[in-house]
Amino acid sequence: MNERESSDRFGYEWHNYPEIFPDYEKQFLRWTAPLGPEDWRGKSFLDAGCGMGRNSFWPMRYGAVSGTAIDLDQRSLVVPKRSLSAFPSMRIERVSVYDLPYRDAFDIAFSIGVVHHLEDPERALRAITNAVKPGGKVLIWVYGRENNEWIVTYLDPLRIALFSRLPIGLVHVLSWGPAAALWVILRMGLIRIEYFRMIRHFRFRHLRAMVFDQMLPLIANYWPRATVQAMMENAGLRDVTLTWINGVSWSAVGTRPS
Repeated sequence: MNERESSDRFGYEWHNYPEIFPDYEKQFLRWTAPLGPEDWRGKSFLDAGCGMGRNSFWPMRYGAVSGTAIDLDQRSLVVPKRSLSAFPSMRIERVSVYDLPYRDAFDIAFSIGVVHHLEDPERALRAITNAVKPGGKVLIWVYGRENNEWIVTYLDPLRIALFSRLPIGLVHVLSWGPAAALWVILRMGLIRIEYFRMIRHFRFRHLRAMVFDQMLPLIANYWPRATVQAMMENAGLRDVTLTWINGVSWSAVGTRPS
Protein backbone atom coordinates (compact mmCIF):
# COMPACT_ATOMS: atom_id res chain seq x y z
CA MET A 1 0.00 0.00 0.00
CA ASN A 2 1.53 3.33 -0.99
CA GLU A 3 0.66 7.01 -1.23
CA ARG A 4 0.43 6.97 -5.02
CA GLU A 5 -2.04 4.06 -5.07
CA SER A 6 -4.26 5.82 -2.54
CA SER A 7 -4.14 9.16 -4.37
CA ASP A 8 -5.03 7.40 -7.63
CA ARG A 9 -8.30 6.17 -6.09
CA PHE A 10 -9.22 9.66 -4.90
CA GLY A 11 -8.17 11.06 -8.29
CA TYR A 12 -10.84 8.87 -9.87
CA GLU A 13 -13.40 10.41 -7.51
CA TRP A 14 -12.51 14.03 -8.26
CA HIS A 15 -12.41 13.34 -11.99
CA ASN A 16 -16.00 12.08 -11.81
CA TYR A 17 -17.31 14.64 -9.29
CA PRO A 18 -15.68 17.96 -10.21
CA GLU A 19 -18.56 20.30 -9.36
CA ILE A 20 -18.43 22.95 -6.64
CA PHE A 21 -21.92 23.00 -5.15
CA PRO A 22 -23.17 25.93 -3.01
CA ASP A 23 -23.57 23.40 -0.17
CA TYR A 24 -19.79 23.10 -0.05
CA GLU A 25 -19.37 26.58 1.46
CA LYS A 26 -21.37 25.63 4.54
CA GLN A 27 -19.31 22.45 4.83
CA PHE A 28 -16.06 24.38 4.48
CA LEU A 29 -17.02 26.86 7.20
CA ARG A 30 -17.85 24.00 9.55
CA TRP A 31 -14.71 22.02 8.73
CA THR A 32 -12.50 25.06 9.33
CA ALA A 33 -14.08 26.22 12.59
CA PRO A 34 -13.16 28.26 14.56
CA LEU A 35 -11.80 30.23 11.60
CA GLY A 36 -14.25 32.47 9.77
CA PRO A 37 -14.20 34.27 6.40
CA GLU A 38 -12.42 37.28 7.90
CA ASP A 39 -9.49 35.10 9.04
CA TRP A 40 -8.51 34.39 5.42
CA ARG A 41 -8.46 38.00 4.24
CA GLY A 42 -4.98 39.11 3.18
CA LYS A 43 -3.47 35.72 4.07
CA SER A 44 -1.42 33.19 2.10
CA PHE A 45 -2.40 29.56 2.50
CA LEU A 46 -1.46 25.98 1.66
CA ASP A 47 -4.17 23.44 0.84
CA ALA A 48 -2.45 20.10 1.50
CA GLY A 49 -4.32 17.44 -0.46
CA CYS A 50 -6.60 19.69 -2.49
CA GLY A 51 -8.55 17.06 -4.45
CA MET A 52 -10.83 18.94 -6.84
CA GLY A 53 -9.95 22.31 -5.27
CA ARG A 54 -13.21 23.20 -3.56
CA ASN A 55 -11.53 23.99 -0.22
CA SER A 56 -9.18 26.50 -1.86
CA PHE A 57 -12.07 28.17 -3.66
CA TRP A 58 -13.64 29.66 -0.53
CA PRO A 59 -10.49 31.24 1.05
CA MET A 60 -9.78 32.94 -2.29
CA ARG A 61 -13.37 34.20 -2.36
CA TYR A 62 -12.90 35.52 1.19
CA GLY A 63 -9.91 37.63 0.15
CA ALA A 64 -6.80 35.49 0.60
CA VAL A 65 -3.84 37.15 -1.10
CA SER A 66 -2.47 33.88 -2.50
CA GLY A 67 -2.86 30.14 -2.24
CA THR A 68 -1.01 26.95 -3.12
CA ALA A 69 -2.99 23.74 -3.60
CA ILE A 70 -1.09 20.46 -3.80
CA ASP A 71 -2.03 16.88 -4.61
CA LEU A 72 -0.26 13.84 -6.00
CA ASP A 73 -2.72 12.47 -8.55
CA GLN A 74 -2.55 14.14 -11.95
CA ARG A 75 -6.31 13.76 -12.56
CA SER A 76 -7.01 15.56 -9.28
CA LEU A 77 -4.92 18.52 -10.42
CA VAL A 78 -6.74 18.95 -13.74
CA VAL A 79 -9.97 19.84 -11.96
CA PRO A 80 -8.66 22.60 -9.60
CA LYS A 81 -6.72 24.17 -12.45
CA ARG A 82 -10.12 24.71 -14.05
CA SER A 83 -12.23 25.46 -10.96
CA LEU A 84 -9.66 27.92 -9.53
CA SER A 85 -8.73 29.59 -12.80
CA ALA A 86 -10.49 32.81 -11.77
CA PHE A 87 -7.80 33.44 -9.13
CA PRO A 88 -4.46 34.38 -10.76
CA SER A 89 -2.56 34.21 -7.45
CA MET A 90 -3.56 30.55 -6.97
CA ARG A 91 -0.89 27.91 -7.68
CA ILE A 92 -1.66 24.23 -8.33
CA GLU A 93 1.29 21.88 -7.84
CA ARG A 94 1.90 18.15 -7.93
CA VAL A 95 3.62 17.48 -4.62
CA SER A 96 3.51 14.75 -1.98
CA VAL A 97 2.26 15.90 1.42
CA TYR A 98 5.20 14.01 2.93
CA ASP A 99 7.79 15.97 0.94
CA LEU A 100 6.52 19.53 0.90
CA PRO A 101 9.18 21.83 -0.59
CA TYR A 102 7.99 24.81 1.45
CA ARG A 103 9.45 26.20 4.68
CA ASP A 104 8.13 29.17 6.68
CA ALA A 105 6.07 30.10 3.61
CA PHE A 106 2.37 30.43 4.52
CA ASP A 107 0.16 32.20 7.04
CA ILE A 108 -2.24 29.24 7.17
CA ALA A 109 -1.82 25.61 6.13
CA PHE A 110 -4.80 23.28 6.16
CA SER A 111 -5.60 19.71 5.25
CA ILE A 112 -9.27 18.75 5.10
CA GLY A 113 -10.24 15.09 4.95
CA VAL A 114 -6.72 13.92 4.05
CA VAL A 115 -4.61 13.21 7.14
CA HIS A 116 -6.90 10.40 8.37
CA HIS A 117 -6.30 8.56 5.06
CA LEU A 118 -2.49 8.56 5.30
CA GLU A 119 -0.22 5.69 6.27
CA ASP A 120 2.02 8.07 8.27
CA PRO A 121 -0.21 10.96 9.38
CA GLU A 122 2.23 12.34 11.94
CA ARG A 123 4.99 12.69 9.35
CA ALA A 124 2.60 14.55 7.06
CA LEU A 125 1.47 16.84 9.87
CA ARG A 126 5.07 17.75 10.70
CA ALA A 127 5.68 18.64 7.05
CA ILE A 128 2.53 20.79 6.97
CA THR A 129 3.60 22.53 10.19
CA ASN A 130 7.04 23.34 8.78
CA ALA A 131 5.39 24.95 5.77
CA VAL A 132 3.78 27.75 7.80
CA LYS A 133 5.54 30.84 9.08
CA PRO A 134 6.34 31.07 12.80
CA GLY A 135 3.14 32.31 14.38
CA GLY A 136 1.11 30.83 11.51
CA LYS A 137 -1.88 28.50 11.84
CA VAL A 138 -2.24 24.81 10.97
CA LEU A 139 -5.71 23.31 10.65
CA ILE A 140 -6.80 19.74 10.00
CA TRP A 141 -10.26 18.23 9.73
CA VAL A 142 -10.47 14.51 10.49
CA TYR A 143 -13.02 11.82 11.23
CA GLY A 144 -13.90 11.45 14.90
CA ARG A 145 -14.20 8.16 16.72
CA GLU A 146 -17.06 9.47 18.79
CA ASN A 147 -20.50 8.71 17.24
CA ASN A 148 -18.75 6.70 14.49
CA GLU A 149 -18.32 3.47 16.42
CA TRP A 150 -20.99 1.88 14.18
CA ILE A 151 -18.87 2.66 11.10
CA VAL A 152 -15.72 1.30 12.74
CA THR A 153 -17.53 -1.85 13.92
CA TYR A 154 -19.68 -2.72 10.90
CA LEU A 155 -18.83 -0.73 7.76
CA ASP A 156 -15.08 -0.28 8.05
CA PRO A 157 -14.37 -4.04 8.04
CA LEU A 158 -16.42 -4.29 4.82
CA ARG A 159 -14.42 -1.45 3.24
CA ILE A 160 -11.12 -3.06 4.24
CA ALA A 161 -12.03 -6.60 3.22
CA LEU A 162 -13.93 -5.81 0.02
CA PHE A 163 -14.19 -2.28 -1.37
CA SER A 164 -10.53 -1.33 -0.89
CA ARG A 165 -9.54 -4.41 -2.91
CA LEU A 166 -11.96 -3.98 -5.81
CA PRO A 167 -11.22 -1.96 -8.97
CA ILE A 168 -12.19 1.63 -8.31
CA GLY A 169 -14.61 1.72 -11.27
CA LEU A 170 -16.55 -1.20 -9.80
CA VAL A 171 -16.66 0.48 -6.39
CA HIS A 172 -18.17 3.51 -8.08
CA VAL A 173 -20.90 1.37 -9.68
CA LEU A 174 -21.63 -0.29 -6.32
CA SER A 175 -21.91 3.09 -4.58
CA TRP A 176 -25.30 3.72 -6.23
CA GLY A 177 -27.14 1.28 -3.98
CA PRO A 178 -25.93 2.61 -0.59
CA ALA A 179 -26.42 6.18 -1.86
CA ALA A 180 -30.04 5.40 -2.79
CA ALA A 181 -30.65 3.82 0.62
CA LEU A 182 -29.12 6.86 2.35
CA TRP A 183 -31.30 9.20 0.26
CA VAL A 184 -34.44 7.39 1.46
CA ILE A 185 -33.31 7.21 5.11
CA LEU A 186 -32.47 10.92 5.19
CA ARG A 187 -35.82 11.95 3.80
CA MET A 188 -37.57 9.80 6.36
CA GLY A 189 -35.61 11.58 9.11
CA LEU A 190 -34.54 8.34 10.78
CA ILE A 191 -31.08 9.49 11.92
CA ARG A 192 -30.80 12.27 14.50
CA ILE A 193 -27.06 13.01 14.36
CA GLU A 194 -26.40 16.63 13.34
CA TYR A 195 -24.36 15.63 10.29
CA PHE A 196 -27.27 13.70 8.79
CA ARG A 197 -29.68 16.57 9.47
CA MET A 198 -27.30 18.86 7.58
CA ILE A 199 -27.10 16.64 4.47
CA ARG A 200 -30.78 15.68 4.47
CA HIS A 201 -31.64 17.92 1.52
CA PHE A 202 -28.50 17.34 -0.55
CA ARG A 203 -29.15 16.31 -4.13
CA PHE A 204 -28.62 12.64 -4.99
CA ARG A 205 -25.41 13.22 -6.98
CA HIS A 206 -23.86 14.99 -4.00
CA LEU A 207 -24.89 12.17 -1.66
CA ARG A 208 -23.51 9.55 -4.01
CA ALA A 209 -20.17 11.37 -4.14
CA MET A 210 -20.08 11.32 -0.32
CA VAL A 211 -20.93 7.60 -0.14
CA PHE A 212 -18.33 6.80 -2.79
CA ASP A 213 -15.79 8.82 -0.82
CA GLN A 214 -16.42 6.57 2.18
CA MET A 215 -16.14 3.35 0.18
CA LEU A 216 -12.96 3.94 -1.81
CA PRO A 217 -10.11 4.60 0.69
CA LEU A 218 -7.35 2.11 1.34
CA ILE A 219 -6.91 3.70 4.79
CA ALA A 220 -9.49 5.48 6.95
CA ASN A 221 -8.81 6.36 10.58
CA TYR A 222 -11.43 7.48 13.10
CA TRP A 223 -9.67 9.24 15.98
CA PRO A 224 -10.93 10.26 19.42
CA ARG A 225 -10.34 13.79 20.66
CA ALA A 226 -7.29 12.88 22.75
CA THR A 227 -5.50 11.34 19.75
CA VAL A 228 -6.09 14.39 17.55
CA GLN A 229 -4.90 16.71 20.33
CA ALA A 230 -1.73 14.64 20.80
CA MET A 231 -0.98 14.57 17.06
CA MET A 232 -1.16 18.36 16.84
CA GLU A 233 1.05 18.86 19.87
CA ASN A 234 3.56 16.23 18.71
CA ALA A 235 3.89 18.19 15.45
CA GLY A 236 5.14 21.12 17.52
CA LEU A 237 1.93 23.16 17.51
CA ARG A 238 0.78 25.22 20.47
CA ASP A 239 -2.53 26.69 21.65
CA VAL A 240 -4.35 23.78 20.02
CA THR A 241 -8.12 24.21 19.79
CA LEU A 242 -10.44 21.33 18.88
CA THR A 243 -13.98 21.88 17.63
CA TRP A 244 -16.54 19.07 17.43
CA ILE A 245 -18.04 19.24 13.94
CA ASN A 246 -21.47 17.89 12.91
CA GLY A 247 -21.41 15.38 15.74
CA VAL A 248 -18.96 13.12 13.86
CA SER A 249 -15.59 14.83 13.28
CA TRP A 250 -12.88 17.10 14.66
CA SER A 251 -11.47 20.39 13.42
CA ALA A 252 -8.12 21.05 15.09
CA VAL A 253 -6.25 24.36 14.87
CA GLY A 254 -2.82 25.08 16.31
CA THR A 255 -0.16 27.78 16.12
CA ARG A 256 3.45 27.22 15.10
CA PRO A 257 5.60 28.81 17.82
CA SER A 258 7.53 31.93 16.95
